[in-house]
Amino acid sequence: MNYTQFDIENKLDGSLKIVYLNQPESFNALNRQMLKELTLLMKECNDDPTVRCIALSARGEAFCAGQNLKEAFHITKEIEDDRIVQRMVIDYYNPLVTAIVKNKKPVISLVNGAAVGAGAMLALICDFTLAKKSAYFSQAFVNIGLIPDTAGTYFLPKLLGRQLANYLAFTGKKLSATEAWQKGLIAEVFEDEDFETKSMEILIHLAQQPTKAISLTKKAFNLSYVNSLTEQLDVEGIYQQRAAETLDFQEGVAAFLEKRKPNYQGK
Repeated sequence: MNYTQFDIENKLDGSLKIVYLNQPESFNALNRQMLKELTLLMKECNDDPTVRCIALSARGEAFCAGQNLKEAFHITKEIEDDRIVQRMVIDYYNPLVTAIVKNKKPVISLVNGAAVGAGAMLALICDFTLAKKSAYFSQAFVNIGLIPDTAGTYFLPKLLGRQLANYLAFTGKKLSATEAWQKGLIAEVFEDEDFETKSMEILIHLAQQPTKAISLTKKAFNLSYVNSLTEQLDVEGIYQQRAAETLDFQEGVAAFLEKRKPNYQGK
């Protein structure tokens, strides 16, 4: 597909894909076309065995300003449908959440600036988030009379606990990248001048790791939200067997015994 809403930078012969939202004039606000294209790209990467890591970042000053309100206002005014907002969530946002959360590849967000509303959640539904020190996060839904979507009501209490999730959702308070890191909302924060170099080191490392083991880990962690301890222990046994049947497991053991660095192929 010819993508129009973002740029793609291929690294390591395409095994690492860095996606840059590229609508800086709107601070990369989310519109239907962007949501559709991102979902399709995530599905393509999921099904492509040569892709081993996906990163999501942005061009311009902001990471993502959330829903494009001009488009949303136009939709609600022009289309006589009392459930148009619900349809927008179901048809455009939910498929993207699923495509990221259930992706077989690690999906990492690189937050270079403001991440607001659905833009904040777009970053936080990724497997982990790296941010510039100058960036910030805001659950700004309440500022226009809405609730957190883009899986906000699912992930925020799990990431932050009930009290802090309520506080941020009810107030729309901005969190600096450092505050977000201190509260466990994101994985790491880097000085602005070091952000590109340090985040790239992490991405390259991920793209060279045993991809199938990461995929199984991700899937098991997702199941832990709904499983009992007994059910989760069963999952561990099943998934560990699947991991042990990969070529990367054989390579990992061989490298350990031979006292060398493993050369994983993601197979």
